[in-house]
Amino acid sequence: MNESSLKKLGEIPISVLDLSQIVEGKTAADAFKDSLELAQNAEKWGYNRYWVAEHHNMPGIASSATSVVIGYLAAGTSSIRLGAGGIMLPNHAPLLIAEQFGTLESMYPGRIDLGLGRAPGSDRRTTIALRREIGADDFPEMLEELRNYFDASKTSYHAPVRAVPGEGLNVPVWLLGSSDFSARLAAQQGLPFSFAGHFSPDYLDRALYVYRSNFRPSEALSEPYVMLGVSLIAADTQERAEFLSTTMQQQVIALTRGRPGKIQPPADLSSHIDPLELSAVRKRMESAIVGDPQKVKQGLEQLIARTQADELIVTSGIYDLKERLHSYEILAELAIPSGKAIR
Repeated sequence: MNESSLKKLGEIPISVLDLSQIVEGKTAADAFKDSLELAQNAEKWGYNRYWVAEHHNMPGIASSATSVVIGYLAAGTSSIRLGAGGIMLPNHAPLLIAEQFGTLESMYPGRIDLGLGRAPGSDRRTTIALRREIGADDFPEMLEELRNYFDASKTSYHAPVRAVPGEGLNVPVWLLGSSDFSARLAAQQGLPFSFAGHFSPDYLDRALYVYRSNFRPSEALSEPYVMLGVSLIAADTQERAEFLSTTMQQQVIALTRGRPGKIQPPADLSSHIDPLELSAVRKRMESAIVGDPQKVKQGLEQLIARTQADELIVTSGIYDLKERLHSYEILAELAIPSGKAIR
């Protein structure tokens, strides 16, 4: 690969990954209003797409009914792509997802993405409550069934089961992953691949290698396309960014202890968290990009140079909405030329 073909900051699309976070002292209704305000600003600043993620039994995450949230955000915006990052397909009947996203695409044509994951998005007890049973991994079969519902050539007026709406609609399907399983499957199917670099950085290089080296062109995609998830917190000063990042550190600690809760305000954690536990949490967050504009720019440039990702999708777990908006605005100024999306 010659120097002129290398991807650089400012030359690839930047997108938003949102969990509709419920902060301490507020409700899910507040979280949805915050998500809409962020989506509207992301559209204004030129972000390429805005995805929300499916999680369950998480007091700090409101996006469990993911397709409903996407519809709400789509109704309040006009051009930014909206999608799932992702739908945890084993929690659902493929027909139901085809109908839901066929409905969204019919309402907001050309703006809907369907990202799919195979993890439960919760703990074992909640998984059982969602699925009623935990059996063999049949994700590839579920994926094929779902895609067939969209493919009009695989169905007809005489087919016993059809997705209405859904059949014949162009809803881009993505595979999401934090290991090389979905990377390999996405490559075999010729689908775009989004890697969860924000919580599984150790598998990043392996997953990208597997995807790119095994990619087979398809009607959906002629060349490999990688969107990389990144945790990022930007602020006017390095000190402020690091203080804001303590909210994410508290989330990691709560999950590690098996006691997830609402999103907590930033705080000095050294006074009440065991030093070894705090050190382990900060070690897990080393892949996050946290800092002032110069530090963030440097971190993004290094990440793009290393991975040659085709797109970045950024999550910023900041407690205060104004601070969260400011972080995304700083990122837009650094990475989105003239405030316009690179489509």
